[in-house]
Amino acid sequence: MKYVYDIFAARLLLRCRSLGLLIGILLCPAHAIAAFEFFSIAENATVMYDAPSLKADKLYVASRHLPVEAVVKVEGWVKVRDSGGGLAWVEEKALSEKRYVIVTALQAEIYHAADAGSALVFQAQQNVVMEQLEPAVNGWVKVRHREGQIGYVKTQQVWGS
Repeated sequence: MKYVYDIFAARLLLRCRSLGLLIGILLCPAHAIAAFEFFSIAENATVMYDAPSLKADKLYVASRHLPVEAVVKVEGWVKVRDSGGGLAWVEEKALSEKRYVIVTALQAEIYHAADAGSALVFQAQQNVVMEQLEPAVNGWVKVRHREGQIGYVKTQQVWGS
């Protein structure tokens, strides 16, 4: 009989925990949750902070077009992740919805079509930022280099798509 009671108690505890998690999610304010969206830095020399306040410690200065991933949005501030996994806070007004990607491979190959058998348009070195022209499809993303060349790069060679 004790065995049946232990199983019943374990199932009841699991249901209570699941219900508590569901209630916590439902009560969490929607503005405090970002759906892990990508943005870019809108202005040159944007200060990145260690907390959501202008009085917080300054971590570094980000360049215009740097792609970042929103982790949390809170009262005019966004906690973002960069391509290296670093976290920082930035004022929401300093972000743009225009999408950019950054080369994470030592060298990325950009092709005329979304096919490695197509003509090679150019190569981009690590940390080069390019404008994302179309959403990623089948492992490829269409990009434009700041000098105007357009092509397709494998999503494994860039971050931010």
